[in-house]
Amino acid sequence: MQTIRLKKGEGRALKAGGLWIYDNEIAYVEDGTRNGALVQVLDFDDYPMGIGFYNGSSKISVRMLSRNPQAQINDAFWEKRLRAAWDYRKHTVDTSSCRVVFGEADFFPGLVIDKFSDVLVVQSLALGIDQFKKTILDLLVKILAEDDIIIRGIYERSDAKVRKLEGMEQVKGFLSAPFHTKVQIVENGVKYLVDVEDGQKTGFFLDQKYNRKAIHPLCKDADVLDCFTHTGSFALNAGIAGAKHVLGVDASELAVAQARENAALNGLSDRVEFLCADVFDLLPRLEAEGRQYDVVILDPPAFTKSRSSIKNAVKGYREINLRGMKLVKDGGFLCTCSCSHFMDRELFLKTISQAAKDTHCRLREVEGRAQSADHPILWSAEESYYLKFFIFQVVKGY
Repeated sequence: MQTIRLKKGEGRALKAGGLWIYDNEIAYVEDGTRNGALVQVLDFDDYPMGIGFYNGSSKISVRMLSRNPQAQINDAFWEKRLRAAWDYRKHTVDTSSCRVVFGEADFFPGLVIDKFSDVLVVQSLALGIDQFKKTILDLLVKILAEDDIIIRGIYERSDAKVRKLEGMEQVKGFLSAPFHTKVQIVENGVKYLVDVEDGQKTGFFLDQKYNRKAIHPLCKDADVLDCFTHTGSFALNAGIAGAKHVLGVDASELAVAQARENAALNGLSDRVEFLCADVFDLLPRLEAEGRQYDVVILDPPAFTKSRSSIKNAVKGYREINLRGMKLVKDGGFLCTCSCSHFMDRELFLKTISQAAKDTHCRLREVEGRAQSADHPILWSAEESYYLKFFIFQVVKGY
């Protein structure tokens, strides 16, 4: 195994428990070290820091795999990690559909594996781990079979643009015998058809599972507006919980068509309807019409994926929350979230607070939540904490 050496004074995040080493932290790379190779990481004074994957094509030059410089990276190594990841899920979430591997937070750098009923969807975003993908999947299928979970198919969704930053091609397709790629799952009592081939990311956002359940007590006999509904998950949870009427809105025709299919699947088409529209254009129109809702849900896509665009993202989050608050009845509820890692909790709350001041209403926090536990937050890897979800009562008349 070849070596890389850190510059003196660098690697502070690594020494604090982090898992990434950036290109500007490295003083020396041994000749002949190929991209994707396992390397021994040494501090400036040759103190061994552990083993990681090297990629000179990426700004993240090393993704750490083990703190043990003597670790043997073989099938037994991967099996132990997979068993730990699966055992953790069995203790913390409903595993009928869940994220089984969440990248660095499960110590599988750059790898995501979602389980939708009896189908696995894999997303490989780093060159090093990509070389072990087949081994990891074969071992996972074996481990799941021990719990009588027979995987009938595996689909790859490594078509994310970030692969280009690793010098990798975007790829998608079957890693097993072909199967019908619309997979039915049940979550919180709601049935969904998950499109693992053409849906967003791996096909469905499992990270909001328990946040969707958290809105149930608010929605009985309520008039609900669900913005950025995607395939209807919050809207359908509101319907199942007994809402008298739900309007789900999304700019994607494909997503809205699938949301309507999901509503029919649950027998909710009479109470849960969907509209294809730009939310930023629609909300001012609804306000002008004097519309008011008992519950408004805001689940937008990430408005920023880099530190450089945070300022514009803050404007977007402030605008959407301001519009949402105006549409909530006095005493009604606003459910709002951000899925951007760069929009940290403190900044998100500050932005919501400013929106409340601008609309002359007061907020009572019902609860603050994060992503589901199958997307664990590793405290030494700040990028693993990305989803912030809050429920507020909107008070206007006092």
